[in-house]
Amino acid sequence: MNFANVGLVGGFRLRRSDMAVELEDPAQEVKRLQRCMNDLISVLALPATWIGSEPSRIVGDLLDGLLNMLNLDFIYARLGLSTGEALEFLRASSTWEVMPQEQEVGEMVRSWLGDSTQNWPELTRKTFKHRDISMLPLQLGLQGEMGALVAGSERIDFPQQTERLVLSVAASQAVVGLKGAKLLDHQRQLARELDQRVVQRTLELAATNEELREARTALEKVLDEVQREAWLSRVVDRFPTLTWTMRPDGSSEFLGKKWHEFTGLSVDEARGWGWQAAFHADDLPAFMNKWLDMLAKGEAGEQEARLRRFDGVYRWFLIRAEPFRDETGSIVRWYGNSTDIEDRKRAEEALAASEQNLRLIINAMPTLAWSAEADGNVDFVNQRWLDYTGLSPVEAQGWGRARAFHPDDLGRLNAYWSSTIRTGQPGEIEVRLRRSDGKYRWFLFRASPLRGESGAIVKWYGTNTDIDDRKRAEEELRNAQSELARVTRVMTMGQLTASMAHEVNQPLSGIITNASTCLRMLDANPPNLEGARETARRTIRDGNRASDVITRLRTLYSKKEPAVEAMDLNEAAREVTALSSTEIQKKGVTLRQEYADDLPPALGDRIQLQQVILNLLRNAADAMSTIDDRPKELLIRTEREEGNRLRLSVKDSGVGFTTQAADRIFEAFYTTKTDGMGIGLSISRSIIEAHQGRLWATRNDGPGSTFSFSIPSRRDGLVDENQSQSS
Repeated sequence: MNFANVGLVGGFRLRRSDMAVELEDPAQEVKRLQRCMNDLISVLALPATWIGSEPSRIVGDLLDGLLNMLNLDFIYARLGLSTGEALEFLRASSTWEVMPQEQEVGEMVRSWLGDSTQNWPELTRKTFKHRDISMLPLQLGLQGEMGALVAGSERIDFPQQTERLVLSVAASQAVVGLKGAKLLDHQRQLARELDQRVVQRTLELAATNEELREARTALEKVLDEVQREAWLSRVVDRFPTLTWTMRPDGSSEFLGKKWHEFTGLSVDEARGWGWQAAFHADDLPAFMNKWLDMLAKGEAGEQEARLRRFDGVYRWFLIRAEPFRDETGSIVRWYGNSTDIEDRKRAEEALAASEQNLRLIINAMPTLAWSAEADGNVDFVNQRWLDYTGLSPVEAQGWGRARAFHPDDLGRLNAYWSSTIRTGQPGEIEVRLRRSDGKYRWFLFRASPLRGESGAIVKWYGTNTDIDDRKRAEEELRNAQSELARVTRVMTMGQLTASMAHEVNQPLSGIITNASTCLRMLDANPPNLEGARETARRTIRDGNRASDVITRLRTLYSKKEPAVEAMDLNEAAREVTALSSTEIQKKGVTLRQEYADDLPPALGDRIQLQQVILNLLRNAADAMSTIDDRPKELLIRTEREEGNRLRLSVKDSGVGFTTQAADRIFEAFYTTKTDGMGIGLSISRSIIEAHQGRLWATRNDGPGSTFSFSIPSRRDGLVDENQSQSS
């Protein structure tokens, strides 16, 4: 029978099943939802721990967590589907006889589902390595551009709604983490390229400066003004930068060939102050202020500005200039070069944009997130943290955020945080955090370290999760449990009193009956003295039995050991059936007895075992009280078991019990009778277990049920001497 939807019926949740509809206990449903919430919180917290991680670690952590959270047989991930350079990851449970490999699962997924994630079915069930596996595929990204997750389980009911939710959120979190890793990797690559270019340009500049100094010295010594100009032109044209010289007043003296080629300005157009036409209009005022200040002070300097290329495109340049002085210290010339830094500027802008985007992502996370330096000094809190506490970014830096925590929790938090920093291990603690309106709520404070390549901690990342509602619910639950325990104790006293009265009622009834019979025999004419003596002996016997019942019940409830003795189980059973036969016959029940002839003596407390037999007989008779469409048959049987054990069974043809009740019929105060107290079977099980035995119930092939107990027999025909003395 299949159900298309899931709903609530009579306070229970109906779940889809291929065979039947199960009724879940609400408490179990709550626990399942709580586990789901805990799993979701754990999944949502993962991106905070992935910052700075490689994609392989992100996927590995995610698969490890999901495998344990959802009790999966395997979970498989494939990255880079859109590029054709797929990376495969697999985590499998320890239940496989032969652990599957990534390639095996990858080939299985491709053969069953295909390569295109857009054509994958919502759910499929196939056979893999002799197991029937339900597979749930999920795309990583809107169109699966980043890859896919495939979760597999043998369970028929997989996946449940909560499992779908956890897997869906985990896939979304994986996309966030992988995008962050990809962006960070791109940023690192840009930074490396930028560093390489800076080093290269620096070396080139150093070489250029050295060549300029050498050229300058040679020109001053060998060439005259004309020859020097021609020589300088040929030299600077070899440099990979735009080189130039200026007069002491700041006008141009010489502009290199590459400068003219880049700007497209002719020598005449750039002569004097004409070189300013190559600068971006927005950058020229700032550059001129800097240049005039350098001329006035006679000091070297640098300034960034955009120069127009011959095709009209502007590119950023780093413009450096250094004065050259004669023997008197007077500036006779300025030497300079302009280095293209457009690529570096774009990389810096991209890095700033990435950092801003990452900050927006962290601020958008539905939790209070923060980070701290290696020494524990907080250097960042997200916007949600600031909005909740009402603190400003400056107030929240360093140790200033301590004012947001409850004073009673602050000492404990500081000790925990100091210990965490000292040990370098992740941890968590529950503390109260003050809201912006002054109200304190309980939060789960979590912290996890980020380690560098050397293993040293370089950063701490953490979250504060609101658990105030959960804490209040736990407190209310504890109060309710305390009240329930008090009520249960009161009820138990009454039930135990009634149980003791129930157990001694039968011997007392026998005493009254025998006493009445004795009086009738004495009143007869002539008196039946022999019969009176026999009934008097029976009265004494029943009185002793009532006393023994009370003594044994006191022993049972005081947790003392039973009085163990060698006894005939068949004889004990016959005595009980003789006492109960009249009551059983009044209910229209036919009693049959089958006792094993070769039964050895049993080891046990005779009175307590007879109470168990009597309880089983009465329950069997009561189970047939409403039967009118078939014979009411009751069978009591004894037999031998392996291992020197004896079994007694009571079989009836009554109403029996349901599968749901099978695990509860021996619980205290659980009963299927309208007027029962639910304590007889619980006491009986306690008696049998005190005899190192076992009491159980089974449903018959036909109508009714069978209750049986098994106890040890006397070994080698002897009773332990210490046990005999104690009995």
